[in-house]
Amino acid sequence: MHTVEIAGSGRRYACAPGQNLLRAMEVLGQRGIPAGCRGGGCGVCKVRIEAGQYHVGKMSRACLTEAEQRAGLVLACKTYPDSDIRLRPVALLQRCLERHAGRRESA
Repeated sequence: MHTVEIAGSGRRYACAPGQNLLRAMEVLGQRGIPAGCRGGGCGVCKVRIEAGQYHVGKMSRACLTEAEQRAGLVLACKTYPDSDIRLRPVALLQRCLERHAGRRESA
């Protein structure tokens, strides 16, 4: 098992090597990465990998350009850890985390 850290949120979860980053989070009932089609075609789960080794499956170039991928952006639904991972929210994910944090503070 590898540990996935969502940078800036204090959240961590376990992910098996053969499991994609998004599915591992969902199986554990965690929140943090927004989900759309779960098949690499919508781009909703785009994140930036800051640290760690990983490999990716086929992703739509309409959602993730080669330049974005070289810059460390990936789709969580098509990314598999080879080591512990630290990922950084992109704009949509950052808003989701901030909204969820606000709910916890008001509870």
